[in-house]
Amino acid sequence: MPPIICLIGRPNSGKTTLLEKLIPVLKNHGLRIGTVKHHAHAFEMDRPGKDSWRHKQAGATVAALSSPSGLGVIRDVDHDTPLTELVSACFMGVDLVLAEGYKHEALPKIEVHRTAVQAAPLADPDGTWIAYVSDAMLATDLPVFAFQQVEELAAFIMARFLLPCNS
Repeated sequence: MPPIICLIGRPNSGKTTLLEKLIPVLKNHGLRIGTVKHHAHAFEMDRPGKDSWRHKQAGATVAALSSPSGLGVIRDVDHDTPLTELVSACFMGVDLVLAEGYKHEALPKIEVHRTAVQAAPLADPDGTWIAYVSDAMLATDLPVFAFQQVEELAAFIMARFLLPCNS
């Protein structure tokens, strides 16, 4: 299973924007990146009226859309699937999984902190924080990266999780 790193933080702190900048940098280093966005509420990924949507509306437990360039699967679940279970089942062939959310999972976390959104970072109750990306100088022993230090953040992630000596 590939390493998993969770990017966490308050809404509108910049998690998605950071991922949009970080993914191409990691790809430029030859890495295959998978992502997961955690959402606490119900969602609908398909568009009403489309065939796969109609399959689900008719009662299919699993509906897949397959083409030569992609695969999408919508599956009914009766619980919030743990991230490690999701990655193990669905992320074959990737080198690293970056998850947006999952702050309660016992996995390494990078907190994205913006002072306009919240004065202080979140609490680290389980000791899983490994770094911060922030617009402030934080009083911490962990690495703190500025929002524009995407290359440095990528180097930190690769050194910590992907170098042969860390495997």
